[in-house]
Amino acid sequence: MINFIRKQHDQINAKFKEGKLPKFAYPLWEAHDTITFTPGEVTKTGAHVRDGLDQKRMMITVVVALLPCMFMAMYNTGLQAHIAIANGAAPLDSWQTSIFQSLGFDFSTSFLGCLIHGLLYYAPVYIVTLAVGGICEVVFAIVRKHEITEGFLVTSALLPLTCPATIPLWQVALAIAFGVIVAKEI
Repeated sequence: MINFIRKQHDQINAKFKEGKLPKFAYPLWEAHDTITFTPGEVTKTGAHVRDGLDQKRMMITVVVALLPCMFMAMYNTGLQAHIAIANGAAPLDSWQTSIFQSLGFDFSTSFLGCLIHGLLYYAPVYIVTLAVGGICEVVFAIVRKHEITEGFLVTSALLPLTCPATIPLWQVALAIAFGVIVAKEI
């Protein structure tokens, strides 16, 4: 089965090389192909370290290593909000609070309640960083005719961890676009 899928991938790759498919779409195809299968390029000269690990898999490993930090950020955001509400602060009048209460949760410091409340603040910020960072990465890859690198995945995982929970999403989009364009691409 895997050999059949690999043959299909190779046939599509050949169509890009023959010019039968649009060249601007090649970076997207190449990103999919190297995530799905190990790249065929290997080191030909002497290197200090010989390993089958490529940059894409290393970046995905870093993102996986950041998952506990992300879950802690979600839990802590909910916990701090619930502690503030327990001490007399009014809950924020936001869509996150409305959804949280409509799910049947109260503002106790239960683990699941804190995690869900924090997720409602964290998830939109993370989704915006993935979307805007990914778009910037794809546009630059198409314009410059190079491969899509997964460095923006690490940036998009780190940025929400450094932002306040109630940050406006347009500021998140501006921050990730600046990070990818200025710090990475330029």
